[in-house]
Amino acid sequence: MELTQLCFAGVTRQAQAVRSGEVTARDLVAEHLRRIERLDPRLNAFRLVFAEQALAEAERLDATGDDLPLRGVPIAVKEDIAIAGLPTTKGTNAARAPQPADSEIVRRLRAAGAVVIGRSRMPELGLWPFTESSWAGPTRNPWSLTHSPGGSSGGSAAAVAAGLAAAAIGTDGAGSIRIPAAMTGLFGLKPQRGRVSLSPEPQMWGGMVVAGPITRTVADWALVADQIHGAVPGDAHAAHPPRTSFTEAARTDPGRLRVGVSLRPWGPGIPIADEVRDAVQDTAALLTDLGHDVVRLDPPMREVTAPTRFAVRYLRNAHLARAGLELPDLVEPRTRAAAELGRRLPRGAVRWALKDDASLTAHANRVFGTVDVLLTPALTRPPIRVGEWDGRNVVTALLAAAHYTTFLPLWNVVGNPAAVVPAGRSAAGLPLAVQLVGRQHDECTLLSVSAQLERARPWADRFPPGF
Repeated sequence: MELTQLCFAGVTRQAQAVRSGEVTARDLVAEHLRRIERLDPRLNAFRLVFAEQALAEAERLDATGDDLPLRGVPIAVKEDIAIAGLPTTKGTNAARAPQPADSEIVRRLRAAGAVVIGRSRMPELGLWPFTESSWAGPTRNPWSLTHSPGGSSGGSAAAVAAGLAAAAIGTDGAGSIRIPAAMTGLFGLKPQRGRVSLSPEPQMWGGMVVAGPITRTVADWALVADQIHGAVPGDAHAAHPPRTSFTEAARTDPGRLRVGVSLRPWGPGIPIADEVRDAVQDTAALLTDLGHDVVRLDPPMREVTAPTRFAVRYLRNAHLARAGLELPDLVEPRTRAAAELGRRLPRGAVRWALKDDASLTAHANRVFGTVDVLLTPALTRPPIRVGEWDGRNVVTALLAAAHYTTFLPLWNVVGNPAAVVPAGRSAAGLPLAVQLVGRQHDECTLLSVSAQLERARPWADRFPPGF
């Protein structure tokens, strides 16, 4: 296989190629670096590229010949994950303190033989479903440079979709793995809360944020996740052990499942584009053809109070995130405006928003008393354009973002795993996707059914034109 083709082959194939001697780790990493140098000026997916360090690490792996599961595979890491010697920049210029050590995620990636090739971009403090800033410019979608790859893990998704990294690590506090995966035609699974350690942080955003891979295939996600999952002392949350390895789950037929299909937005008066409805209904039909029992199910999600609780948490976290920066006055005006709204929240409203986790979790999970998996839209319309919400004040921009991502944040609040699976193309040729939500602690079922969908409706063999 040519090196360029190998850059789009994904984690599993690349690791196999290095271990078999088909290609050296150095040559594989060097080819990705050449692609980054040539193509990333069009995309703006990377904040930092570790060219010298990555080549040195690849050469070390070639010299040792260690049989590691991710040996020589180039992986990008989102800029809110700690890397030794660098500030954890979180999409801002207001963070300056270098980290004393790698995060647990990065440590485990390196131990598995992965080569951390660069740090991928995100919007400031992860506040938006697009990756743009006044000082760094927009990150663009490889499928259409006039469209966004989403956010907040937008740089991670753009890098993988364009063949600049075999996989990338993202974080998800309100859809930030699932949004960019959906917008770039990739597989993204938000793991169960506590599945992947966020150390040195005990938790992020009050437990709403989780970390996980964004990959070309379900098998790739499983392979990377098998290397990085597991809690460490000091973590605020620890997921139940999976019933099998994620790799084994992705290889295993799910059996006959009962799948609930919901097109009910998390809040009244939110429109869903016809192409999105069609993608969900087509996936439901495919699941039926695959032997599953598919039923329409629109569970009540407390649409009056739940979105309000989430909004209060979101704004409070924006305030706390800005306040925790070394140079908070350097943040962008829209970040400052969101943080100021959070600062002004009445204490009673914050207490009210934070106190009902157990009740809301139980309420949301009632759906899994009758179904194994919940199928919903991922986003309410196809990918948004770069700069589409420029010029809006912060309140109207936040409302637009909330409508766009309405099916996603509930599962951050309650902690369930949720996957985004590619589901065809819009009339304009842009990626569409659906969301699959699983029972608490049950990524394995999601991986099995997602892999079944991938076999029936492959997506990873499509490459963005010009890349």
